[in-house]
Amino acid sequence: MKTTSLGSTRIGPVTFEWGARTYVMGIVNVTPDSFSGDGLLATGDGRVTHGARGRAQARSTLDGRAGLARSLARRMVDEGADIVDVGGESTRPGRAPVDVEEERARVVPAIRAIRSALPGIPISVDTTKTEVAAEALDAGANCVNDVWGTGPSDALPRLAAEHGAAYVLMHNREEARYDDVVREVLADLRRGLDRVLAAGMPWDSIVIDPGIGFGKTMEHNLVLLRDLAELSVLERPIILGTSRKSTIGRVLGNVPPDERLEGTLATTALGIAAGVDIVRVHDVLPNVRVARMCDAIVRLEGEARV
Repeated sequence: MKTTSLGSTRIGPVTFEWGARTYVMGIVNVTPDSFSGDGLLATGDGRVTHGARGRAQARSTLDGRAGLARSLARRMVDEGADIVDVGGESTRPGRAPVDVEEERARVVPAIRAIRSALPGIPISVDTTKTEVAAEALDAGANCVNDVWGTGPSDALPRLAAEHGAAYVLMHNREEARYDDVVREVLADLRRGLDRVLAAGMPWDSIVIDPGIGFGKTMEHNLVLLRDLAELSVLERPIILGTSRKSTIGRVLGNVPPDERLEGTLATTALGIAAGVDIVRVHDVLPNVRVARMCDAIVRLEGEARV
């Protein structure tokens, strides 16, 4: 049975009661080059035309992509997602850089469309740019998902605190070099927590993410997944993001992203058993079902025992 004393976190219109059950975060990639193959701009280069020429075409493209994001988010919520995470820049190796204007044009209309259609669902924005995060929060986002949460800047947590938003502090490193990956990830996250708190983020509004696939080799990822329970000493709810990642593909014989569902579900189940509070996934319905089954076992209350 899992026990917790982490309390709760208000993320927009919803209060997340940590330990009550596992929450599911659905991924909405408004990109042309997502590693998982699900980017909503994959049929084109995703760029937005600016200036007098092509303005109408650009507006039509933005409206269409925002509509796709809205439809995907609605389907995810229908399948059981508790929160949706919207990103406009791929984090895969070899990705093309995206400037502020481009990322803003991808993300903000999508968030605005999702918020209009789903007023009761929390929305997270996955970005490293304060300008994008600020407009996303104004458009209806309730959380900032920072893949460089253990980096040196406090701009994003400071911005989230000013907006009364939640903040996801994710582990990352420039180089995948560790003597003891679990111990060092914990140390980096502790330093990150200190920095985020100093920036004004309330303790109860911080969620941590071990950063599977970010600044880590396959071996580092597997060791960290095996020892996820060690993160409980930080006394913050944990997000696990393994969905369709390359470590799963390699373990299963170099299968492509669209054949990594079973591997993802295995990490979801093991993560929940280790104390994970949110799973961040592309395939919502199967992960919701796995989470519900795991919760029935892991969070079995005393009166339910026979």
